[in-house]
Amino acid sequence: MTDGVSFERDLKPLFRELDREIMLTVGNFDLWKRDDVAGNSDAILVRLEDGSMPCDEPWTTDQVEMFRRWVEARMPA
Repeated sequence: MTDGVSFERDLKPLFRELDREIMLTVGNFDLWKRDDVAGNSDAILVRLEDGSMPCDEPWTTDQVEMFRRWVEARMPA
């Protein structure tokens, strides 16, 4: 069950241009590409949960939970 969470519709818009640029530089992956985010989902979730990503303004509890549900649902497009 996906709870209707979609990468394109729900998660991609949460990653700002600045977040994308930083991860392209330091992480060598694109936060606007589903496959890149899926491939790094465990590390991203850890950082979202501990509030260290994004570095300037942590996601809300609801946003982190939505990301977690997306991962648990096998990361639908």
